Amino acid sequence: MDNTQSLDEMLANMDIQSQGIYVFANLDEIPEGVEPFATVREKEGTTIVISEDRAEKAGLPTDNRFARITLELPSSLLSIGLAATIGQTLAARSITCNQLAGFHHEHLFVQVDKADEALSIMRDLKEQAKGWLPR
Repeated sequence: MDNTQSLDEMLANMDIQSQGIYVFANLDEIPEGVEPFATVREKEGTTIVISEDRAEKAGLPTDNRFARITLELPSSLLSIGLAATIGQTLAARSITCNQLAGFHHEHLFVQVDKADEALSIMRDLKEQAKGWLPR
């Protein structure tokens, strides 16, 4: 990855994908056979992010539901401003955005009832960023 990629270039080139409904569950330990999408280990316990259907099959709580949006874009873990721009843009519309950066993609978790609006906002941001690029 070329770390000289500008924020505008990253935004203009992102591929925005809706990935379904996921839940966040706080557990003392991950039950055998459960395969979460992501885990965060904290002193209070382990938070797992898992698809809603897998959580239901495993009998896990499904109270904390979020729509997952994946951004496939030319970024790196050293990118500057991407998470802040996305978070601020969605926050301005009162949309919660829990962000998780993987090595290759950015993952956004937004309220289920605002997922369509978040997708629309992200697509608008992409189109705006295209206009900011030099011709």
